[in-house]
Amino acid sequence: MPSGPGVIAEDKILKIASVVPPGVAAFLLTSNQQADAIIEQQRRCRVNTLQICDRLPPGHFARLRDALPGIALVQVIHVTGEESLDEAARAAREADALLLDSGRPGLTVKELGGTGRTHDWQISRRIRDAAGIPVYLAGGLTPGNVAEAINAVRPFAVDVCSGVRTNGKLHKEKLIRFIASVKAADRRHDGKCWES
Repeated sequence: MPSGPGVIAEDKILKIASVVPPGVAAFLLTSNQQADAIIEQQRRCRVNTLQICDRLPPGHFARLRDALPGIALVQVIHVTGEESLDEAARAAREADALLLDSGRPGLTVKELGGTGRTHDWQISRRIRDAAGIPVYLAGGLTPGNVAEAINAVRPFAVDVCSGVRTNGKLHKEKLIRFIASVKAADRRHDGKCWES
């Protein structure tokens, strides 16, 4: 990843993925844009879910599906404005899920995650309503705003990185408060936070 908290070595990813119990998704975040490179990366790391953090050229999703049956594909959509609605609609036809984030892939050094910035949750809600597949919400989520984000978007799940860190390290109290905020939002929706 050209931005974010840093790279995890593939041998460490393999160790983590090998102990993840069945039924739990082990995500590999990749900024590779070529199907062959992504296929090889998955085979080395043996994860069951690929999170594609950048746009793939036409036809590359089909190549991933052919080569990696049973591996879930999650496409990241960087919500930058109304144009993200069309991008999400196209991606929803090929991916198993979408992850809505606040990156800026058009920069010289692409921002593909871990920015700590929020985006327009109303656009995210419109994407979620139209997608027809699970939608994860990321982008600047913190213990102080995650309940509001859940109420606004009603995602399948949330993804957090910088919002539970201090000086680049996981911060136990922030993580505890984040989880408590997610649970509180879930209770407000009678345990149906993630449903339509």
